[in-house]
Amino acid sequence: MSTLPCYFDYAATTPVDDRVIQAMVTCLGREGTFGNPASNSHAYGILARQAVEQARRQVAELVGCSADDLIWTSGATESNNLAIKGIAQRATGSRRHLITSCIEHKAVIDTVRQLEQAGFPVTWLEPDSNGLIAPDAVRQALRDDTLLVSLMLVNNELGTLTDMAAIGELVREHGALFHVDAAQGAGKVVIDLKALPVDLMSFSAHKIYGPKGIGALYVGERARPLLEAQMHGGGHEQGLRSGTLATHQIVGMGAAYALAAAEMAEEVQRITTLSAQLRDGLLQLSGVSLNGDAQQRVPHTLNICVDKAGFNAMSLSSELAVSSTSACNSASSGASHVLLALGLTHAQAGSSLRLSLGRYTQACDVEKAIAVIAGRLDSQSTTFW
Repeated sequence: MSTLPCYFDYAATTPVDDRVIQAMVTCLGREGTFGNPASNSHAYGILARQAVEQARRQVAELVGCSADDLIWTSGATESNNLAIKGIAQRATGSRRHLITSCIEHKAVIDTVRQLEQAGFPVTWLEPDSNGLIAPDAVRQALRDDTLLVSLMLVNNELGTLTDMAAIGELVREHGALFHVDAAQGAGKVVIDLKALPVDLMSFSAHKIYGPKGIGALYVGERARPLLEAQMHGGGHEQGLRSGTLATHQIVGMGAAYALAAAEMAEEVQRITTLSAQLRDGLLQLSGVSLNGDAQQRVPHTLNICVDKAGFNAMSLSSELAVSSTSACNSASSGASHVLLALGLTHAQAGSSLRLSLGRYTQACDVEKAIAVIAGRLDSQSTTFW
């Protein structure tokens, strides 16, 4: 049996925590909470509904909102679609202008592009050389007809952190709505939606040690009457997302968010230490530089450019599970749109690596990653120089 490579791709997906699996299993099988949460006439459905609502409260507790403000979806991609299309399709009057950035996840970029093709005017913000979308860039882009601004909390390729508080205040003062893709932020940074000037926020379970196929959308008071449902058939989730709820997945997401709420401070501190070890070890290697801002970032994700002739990120795959771009881009085999937006050449983007750390990363894993990359650079140096 072959040995799997050391895992450094937590930004793509995380393994489901064993404790989350245990919670999910209680909703499966004829002895479990298997009922339809919409069946209110008998105990099976009532128990399922109670499990769903407990999970909703668990997610709400981590992100600082009322449980009633969360709508279950199939994941952050659907949440992004519901938020952006849902607001745009119900737009009335002169407000139709959308603002986003060219370094968003494809779930936002492709959704906004579709609306742009349908006639909605769009401003595509460029990041600075450190991969940040500055509040002043948003200020300058806001117009009298701006309807919605959509930006990500943590960039999925760089790990850079957007100043949501400052941007949200600008957007709110302008009378527009603010949507935030927080798929990469939940469990890594403190989110308090009671305090943040954010109207819509997208969440995922599989980025935070929960199952794939489940997510949520926060719908604030300002956005609720302006949001058009994208899935119809039964009026579930306050009429905003029809479909039979997947109790086991929802319970899994709730359990994952509850664990994050309990353990986030300690976990972030541990990952910060490991990330510093990884970053210092890699940046001392010849030809290695950091992509993205050095300070305004989460410690979980590190993106480096290896400026060495002949270096191929995929040559590491037998020893390290890393990414050369985000998982949403991998099917196209093209250079990362995020790295190109930072001003990297196609060659530099192609020789860049994303290493993301998580709950099960150990110091020995970090040491191995440094050694493997250093060894590969030494061999490339011998071959090409």
